[in-house]
Amino acid sequence: MDHKSVAQQVLADVGGVDNIQAGAHCATRLRLVLKDQSKINQAGLDNNEDLKGTFENSGQYQIIVGPGDVNEVYKHMAAAGMKEVSKDELKSVAASKGNIGTRFLKMVSDIFLPIIPVLVGAGMLMALNNVLTAPKLFDPELSFVELYPTWAGFAEIVNMLSAAAFAFLPILVGFSATKVFGGNPYLGLTMGAAMVSPALVNGYEVANALKDGTMTYWDVFGLQIAQSGYQGTVLPILFVAFILANIEKFFHKILRGVIDFIFTPTLTLLITGFLTFMLVGPILFRAGTMLGDGINWLYTAAGPVGGFLFGLFYSPIVITGLHQSFPPIELQLFTQGGSFIFAIASMANVAQGGAALGVFLTTRNEKIKGVAGASAPSAFLGITEPAIFGVNLRLRWPFFIAMGASAIASTIIALTGVKASAPGAAGFLGFVSIDPTVGGGWPAFWTAIIVSAVLSTAASFIWGRRVAAQEAKIEKKVEETKAEAAAAAPAITGTPGYELTAHMAGTALTLAEVSDQTFATGALGPGAAIEPVEGKLVAPADGKITVAFPTGHAVGMRTSEGLELLMHIGFDTVELDGRFFTPKVSKGQEVAHGETLVEFDMQQIAAAGYPLTTPLVITNAKKAVEQTGFASGVGSGTALDAGDAFVNVEAKDAAGAASAAATGSTAVK
Repeated sequence: MDHKSVAQQVLADVGGVDNIQAGAHCATRLRLVLKDQSKINQAGLDNNEDLKGTFENSGQYQIIVGPGDVNEVYKHMAAAGMKEVSKDELKSVAASKGNIGTRFLKMVSDIFLPIIPVLVGAGMLMALNNVLTAPKLFDPELSFVELYPTWAGFAEIVNMLSAAAFAFLPILVGFSATKVFGGNPYLGLTMGAAMVSPALVNGYEVANALKDGTMTYWDVFGLQIAQSGYQGTVLPILFVAFILANIEKFFHKILRGVIDFIFTPTLTLLITGFLTFMLVGPILFRAGTMLGDGINWLYTAAGPVGGFLFGLFYSPIVITGLHQSFPPIELQLFTQGGSFIFAIASMANVAQGGAALGVFLTTRNEKIKGVAGASAPSAFLGITEPAIFGVNLRLRWPFFIAMGASAIASTIIALTGVKASAPGAAGFLGFVSIDPTVGGGWPAFWTAIIVSAVLSTAASFIWGRRVAAQEAKIEKKVEETKAEAAAAAPAITGTPGYELTAHMAGTALTLAEVSDQTFATGALGPGAAIEPVEGKLVAPADGKITVAFPTGHAVGMRTSEGLELLMHIGFDTVELDGRFFTPKVSKGQEVAHGETLVEFDMQQIAAAGYPLTTPLVITNAKKAVEQTGFASGVGSGTALDAGDAFVNVEAKDAAGAASAAATGSTAVK
């Protein structure tokens, strides 16, 4: 490869050096943040025989060059004036693209996406509990369980299971948010658990405890710190996770070795814990109380305008978790003629359900369709977190559609004076909580809630049809790309020939089973992978080290028979910047089959949230290999020790391979 020529061509095809905001590289890929992606000459990049593919991920445009070559191409690009940054700095640059609202929505989506299955399941169970326990639904006065007491125990178990995810939401969010912010997710989980500790005053009772003087306090060197819990909240743990992740990263930079291992988590938890209960929690609780008081004033003073604005912003308030401060206000309103908050919450919840339903009816993405189909009924019955975080906020446009529909329906609520006389399920079932003698009563409530549902569903459906058409084009392009990659990659068929042995102890996997699409599609070449059970990477053959990253996360070597091999420990582990890896070889070093190349701390890498699956691929397969496959007796799921027979390679010169086999030579062992 002519590295300088390739660098010049890449620069031209991405719109010139002036179009690159910043650049970095890992073991195989150029990682670029571009100012204007419309300037990319995709056809030029696709047709460049020296490049193995491109894709966009998390704001980074990534170009697959290959091990050993990527750093040389990168040097020429940097010499041409491209701004060089570290991988961590590049992530920050990529994250800073777009306006603040867009970045916030993406961050929230990234945090909540892994939690969605939990919220969907818990939401459906909570909806079932509402049906079982809501009064006046099956009888003029009584609930279903009061009519049929034998169902009471079943309802109690359902309620316990449904409440768990929402009551302990800070634990789930703490884990996911800390991972997104670049910290140890288990430290975030621990802080979330501390915030809902049973030793604290339950978060749902904090407002009453402060009001009636029953709040308990810690006396810390004369400072009185309220023992407040944060059950069901979101915003406090988001702030806490951000603080925790940055404190942890700070200590990782200044501490090393055993000192880092012992004192970084200790100091991180201690400092974050005090900041949480002294500053973050109290400030955000006070913000929620002020928000509730302000909404009450706005609605009372502005009437329909107040209803419109409250309906418009109710769902964004739910995202922050500040709606948890509304119950004390509602309890007071119930004694003063009824609560408008419950009625408007019902409009907002149903609107989010309608928007998710519109997505379900139009999207071509089966994963999103599945989440939308489950979360829409949940939102209609009052549980919106699955719909908001799993579908609407992730796609953005359904969330804004739901906000608009909610605002219109909430204006009707304000104009007709609909109010609730008791708490309940804020959705279609909410009619049982509406006072039929106040304002427009049930007829007005049903009119408004149907308007909310119909408007949001129809608008989401219409917009979704446009999005589906765009998805179809993208899907077609993706399938074409996969087909091209599959045609270019040699088949995994299990053939006789040269043998590569297992590069670590663990479980064998085909490349198609790994989570990183660059390896899974064969873009870097054929081979196989191992899910390790021991933190040691060894040479699968005799040869010479050609790539030895100082970070230790990847090693390249050329075997004595000319095969170029790449072994990549985990995915995105370059972001660890060498932490938990101990390289044992350097570039240019001759190594023997079975010699240790890298040692790594599996527990620490996994705790940091990175997968450990380690591919072994042949990067010059197009020139040197006819086909590859598992060795005899090996298949996906086979347990291997380092040095066991792993991959057979049939060379382009089949006659040479047959001759080597006949003479008993294992040329690549």
